[in-house]
Amino acid sequence: MDPESLIDRRRLRRRLGRWRVLAVLALAVAVIALGVAAGWRPGTGGQQIARVEVSGLITEDEKLLKLLDDLREEDGVKAVIVKVDSPGGTTVGGETLYRAVRRLAEAKPVAAEVGTLAASAGYMVAIAADRVFAHNSSIVGSIGVIFQYVNASELLGRIGVDVNAVKSSPLKAEPSPFAPAPPEAIEMIRRLVLNSYDWFVGLVAERRGFTPEAARQLADGSVFTGEQGLSNRLVDALGGEREIQRWLESERGVPADLEIVEREPEGKGGWGFGARAQGAFFRLLGLDPSARDLPEALGLPTARLDGLLSLWQPPAH
Repeated sequence: MDPESLIDRRRLRRRLGRWRVLAVLALAVAVIALGVAAGWRPGTGGQQIARVEVSGLITEDEKLLKLLDDLREEDGVKAVIVKVDSPGGTTVGGETLYRAVRRLAEAKPVAAEVGTLAASAGYMVAIAADRVFAHNSSIVGSIGVIFQYVNASELLGRIGVDVNAVKSSPLKAEPSPFAPAPPEAIEMIRRLVLNSYDWFVGLVAERRGFTPEAARQLADGSVFTGEQGLSNRLVDALGGEREIQRWLESERGVPADLEIVEREPEGKGGWGFGARAQGAFFRLLGLDPSARDLPEALGLPTARLDGLLSLWQPPAH
């Protein structure tokens, strides 16, 4: 071969060599990134403390229930923090989450951290944990059950609307928004509410170590600050994740150096590929890996309400 061809071939080999090295490095970075997204950290053997958020209106959430059951079987998860920030929701929604957290607590340590608010069904979920932490100004309590209905009969009469019905029995579809509720219907709903209320109070008495009478004294619908809740034994301690990690280490033997990893139900992660992968991506960019979205990671202002006002915040509609 002529000298120019030999020189070109050597140049090509050097370029191929560089691209091979870059390809190997890229593959290594991809493997590490996938491991980080899956919760692996150097020196932890893949072990972690999982954090699960229960926020907003509580309803039956099959994906969240599945996540809690999956964490129960995941060997790398050594403890779970359930962060509650909810004004409550449906009684059945709270019951299903309560039972899921109790199943989880049978397998590994579970602590609840009350954020701004854990009221009604939100408090029901919190007391399912082994230990309940709240901040001084958190809001807890509102132990009770409510059934609301609308009586629009006067309004309909003013605009000339008359609604009639043929029923199989007097209490069918009562109370109705089209007529005042008869006493029998009100008594029926009262029995329903009191039955659910007694069940809720029984849970509080069982989980918080109250007598039924002491639990009922606190179950008048009142809300308390975290500090008041501690005095009333509705919570176990004041603090956040730092205090939870100390408790996990001292009382449950969970290593203090384990990282707390945000875990979300499938399909609810940022940008559609899960909170852990999103956190890993933010970390690679030098941003806050715990941020819920890109604006928060960049430190941009967001419209949020905090403190006592969140309890009485009217709905947007």
